[in-house]
Amino acid sequence: MPASAPRPIPALGEIDTWVFDLDNTLYPAACNLFQQVDVRIGAFVAKTLGVQADQARVVQKDYLKRYGTTLRGLMVEHKLDPKDYLDFVHDIDVTCVPANPLLDDAIQRLPGRKLVFTNGTVAHAQRVMDRLGVTRHFEAVFDIHAADYVPKPEPVVYDQLLRQYAIQPRRAVLFEDMTRNLKPAHDLGMTTVWVRVDSPWAQPGDDRSHIHHEIDDLAEWLVAYNNAHGKPDPARD
Repeated sequence: MPASAPRPIPALGEIDTWVFDLDNTLYPAACNLFQQVDVRIGAFVAKTLGVQADQARVVQKDYLKRYGTTLRGLMVEHKLDPKDYLDFVHDIDVTCVPANPLLDDAIQRLPGRKLVFTNGTVAHAQRVMDRLGVTRHFEAVFDIHAADYVPKPEPVVYDQLLRQYAIQPRRAVLFEDMTRNLKPAHDLGMTTVWVRVDSPWAQPGDDRSHIHHEIDDLAEWLVAYNNAHGKPDPARD
């Protein structure tokens, strides 16, 4: 199916909720934090199931494919308590995430509420946002605990997010690096923005109809949006 024409982002005053994925969206994919997480997931699976690393890798990816996350698979198949898993896999070095003053300023200038919507945890999100220097802008982080361990892109999680924060979908935007996670938001009426990454698992395939905008740099795009909609950079005044 050919790509649909970009849908204009509504003018300021029409959008009142800005929802951001965390990993590879708020910070550059080049930081490659997930590589650290991926290694620790494999180590956790190997230890928990008492298998060798190569077998753990097979289980890890099988659960990811069938259940959306390895965690969900472990919970369903092995009645795993998720807390130990989440603490372990997010115990990573985030010092590679650079401060981003441009992003900090751009998010500050956006009107309305800002939320993080992640399959990770609040603790992980706060560590990353602290590194970026943007924590103060966000009303809340809707994480995997809040979602009762049901991951994106399960539609029920999006419904829960909208209810919990009284979000009107047609007045909201979702930014994501994984295109499949944009589909439920599109179906609900949200504006969707794909922050492009090179990883094969993030690609949209032939159908881009659920993606309204494709961008390469979140901060630069937000600056351009603010400037186009009457929120010029105060540093230029």
